[in-house]
Amino acid sequence: MQYRRFGRTELQMPVFSCGGMRYQHSWKDVPGWSIPNDRQKNLEATIRRSLEVGINHIETARGYGSSELQLGRILPKLPREQLVVQTKVSPCEDPKEFRRTFDQSLSNLRLDHVDLLGLHGINTPELLHQSIRPGGCLDVARQLQQQGKVRFIGFSTHAPTDIILRTVETNQFDYINLHWYYINQINWAAIEAATERDMGVFIISPSDKGGMLYQPSPKLVELCAPLSPMVFNDLFCLSHPQVHTLSIGAARPQDFDEHLKALPLLDQTDTVLPPILKRLENEAIARLGETWYKTWHIGLPKPEETPGGINIRSILWLRNLAIAYDLVDFAQTRYNMLGNASHWFPGNKADRVKSLDLRQCLSQSPHADKIPALLEETHQLLGGKTVQRLSQQ
Repeated sequence: MQYRRFGRTELQMPVFSCGGMRYQHSWKDVPGWSIPNDRQKNLEATIRRSLEVGINHIETARGYGSSELQLGRILPKLPREQLVVQTKVSPCEDPKEFRRTFDQSLSNLRLDHVDLLGLHGINTPELLHQSIRPGGCLDVARQLQQQGKVRFIGFSTHAPTDIILRTVETNQFDYINLHWYYINQINWAAIEAATERDMGVFIISPSDKGGMLYQPSPKLVELCAPLSPMVFNDLFCLSHPQVHTLSIGAARPQDFDEHLKALPLLDQTDTVLPPILKRLENEAIARLGETWYKTWHIGLPKPEETPGGINIRSILWLRNLAIAYDLVDFAQTRYNMLGNASHWFPGNKADRVKSLDLRQCLSQSPHADKIPALLEETHQLLGGKTVQRLSQQ
């Protein structure tokens, strides 16, 4: 395993982290007695495999159902000084509720402290305000820090880049969990801002939100050869020293194996990556057209600025991926979450686009005249059954 300094925390963080949202028994809180023995054994085998390969950062959240409760059956048996344990608690209007939720997390984990506490999902201005206002959730986290129950405080986010930047610029957090990978590099400015403030940078779900790379399209496999798409994406992210760790949302012990293939190539990214990057770009240009490829994102409105709340940027992004790289399954899954994932993936689908006048909100786009038709086309391509977030299932 290789390790990187996790910003101002000074923790030596493995370049891969063991994310705790896929190996647990249930996405709902359940009594401990109801957890099947084989499901608990799977989680414990996954944790032991993680430590065996040098991944000592164990990351979970109060919102991950039975994850904390199940971790509490194994973490106290392991050498505490060798672990970096992180949990996350969502900000809320009542800071006392935030404190109660954290206390439940610590009780579930059966630990006397966590190394990293993340304010989970600062995705909107309201949630940012609830976090940083005087007497708010961040103040409670600071109290927990003073009491020795928390070592370092960060935040996780699915927010638009401008809200992430506002949060980073408070300079009140030691680290950040955010989305950034090859197919979605929009948050690079936030990573740069975090780096300027010496914050740790943790990339959320690079293999799932990065294109469902555990079941890649044949075209993506071909374009990324001789690497697998998963190893390519790991190397792409980690070739940037501003990035410190990538979450592996392992569901079983063997889920680490493909990622580990990236480690011996980390000092070869200057030679390994450029041919693949060039092929990916050339294919996207060939399928989408060079002008669209380079300018499609310019002047697009936010969902709250759009009639019907349509998330135009995300829809066009998903269309691009489906057409350029045949990432149709990924694009369909994400598209059909729109309208059903609240602030975690905001905005609506384009099912009503025919009845809406988008001229004013698209006035800054060089493609304003054709975007309504492209939105309609994308709905026909990707629309289908409503998809829920994992935590809602």
